[in-house]
Amino acid sequence: MNEIALLDWKRRIFALYADIRADHDPEHAWRHWRDTRDRMFRDHPQSPLPPAERAQYPGIPCYDYDPALRVLGTLDETAPERREIAASDGDSYAFRRFARTRFSLAGTEQGLDVYWLEGYGGGLFLSFADETSGRKTYGAGRYLLDTVKGADLGERDGKLVLDFNFAYNPSCSYDPRWVCPLAPPGNRLPLAVRGGERI
Repeated sequence: MNEIALLDWKRRIFALYADIRADHDPEHAWRHWRDTRDRMFRDHPQSPLPPAERAQYPGIPCYDYDPALRVLGTLDETAPERREIAASDGDSYAFRRFARTRFSLAGTEQGLDVYWLEGYGGGLFLSFADETSGRKTYGAGRYLLDTVKGADLGERDGKLVLDFNFAYNPSCSYDPRWVCPLAPPGNRLPLAVRGGERI
């Protein structure tokens, strides 16, 4: 049953991110993240890869770990604003922008809008595009946090952990049978984030 297989995938991803949050060595946690995702992409029935590509899949291409890409983001509450974020199938998903996170990256102050999924249970969603998008990384952006799916790096001292080494491609980048929300226009960083998954 696809639903039970999907539930198993979600359980494994939630457990993986719990391991990441508990690990005091971010680079070790990142290696665990990479190894686990590579294994799941090859072996799990809910892999985003087309079935014919799974057995021989060499692993997800990633940049090397860069400690400078791990930052803390201050959350500034914004006036709640419902937004429709474009999806890979041409439709859209309803989200509520509730905050903007501020952080320093590559020596400059940056900011990204933070969204809450408007649906049963909700969940925090943070995706972004950057100067590598469409060149070295997926053109429609990458995900950093998606708590509906378990992708949650946690908090430190009331700030969001934003480790761009964990930026990952949405499932639709591997196979169009998956439908994914894309990075909203306001979440484009004016620099190259050479961390996380590549294409």
